Amino acid sequence: MWIYEKKLQYPVKIKNPNAKLAKFIISQLGGPDGELSASMRYLNQRYTAPYPQAQAIMNDIGTEELAR
Repeated sequence: MWIYEKKLQYPVKIKNPNAKLAKFIISQLGGPDGELSASMRYLNQRYTAPYPQAQAIMNDIGTEELAR
C-alpha cells in the first residue's frame, strides 16, 4: 500500500562539519525558544482562552507551528 523511500528532498553533502552551527540549528528546532516549544505553548494556552475565537486562533497558530 505504501512505499517508503528514505531519501532527502535535497541531497546534502557536508564537506566541513561545524559543531557550533549544528548546536544553533538544533536549539532553534527543539530548544526553549524553538518551534516545538512555541507550538506547545499555543496549544496549551487555548484551553485557558476566554473566548471561542481566541481558542480557535491559538489552535490554528499552534498547528501551523507544528507544520514548520
